[in-house]
Amino acid sequence: MDIIIRSTLKTLEKTQYILANLSNQQLSDISVSPYYSSVGSHIRHILDFYDCILNRDLENRIDLTARSRNKVVEGCCNLAEEYLNLIIDKLKNTNYNTNEMVIVTDDLGLGKIEMSYTLAAALSQANSHAIHHYAIISYILNGLNITLEDSYFGYNPTTPK
Repeated sequence: MDIIIRSTLKTLEKTQYILANLSNQQLSDISVSPYYSSVGSHIRHILDFYDCILNRDLENRIDLTARSRNKVVEGCCNLAEEYLNLIIDKLKNTNYNTNEMVIVTDDLGLGKIEMSYTLAAALSQANSHAIHHYAIISYILNGLNITLEDSYFGYNPTTPK
């Protein structure tokens, strides 16, 4: 299995851990300032990003602006875990050529643009994006007085220990 895929799976294990240790109420709690977002909204966003990449069209086009935004995932650990497992299954059970070229559509603030990536670059971006959102999730959990056993949660692997 490609190192990009293995790294992605290792990162997504963190989502499994969160979902196994939160209630639906904790997952959907929006009481932490300043943004009043929930752990569930960040998990859904992470998974939507991967879903876009893994569901590229027949012309190898990935549209990161066409996320599913399935809001029910944000408030139900079981539904979020089902969504996560779909992503993990696709990553484990598909033989990806991560050197393959894809066209990525995104909006960087000035409207939609198309960019050439390798699949590896798109997955690498998704991995870094997930870790960034894990840091926000860690902040929310701290505000909810929920402690994780994982002291590296939300930290990029290159962050000095």
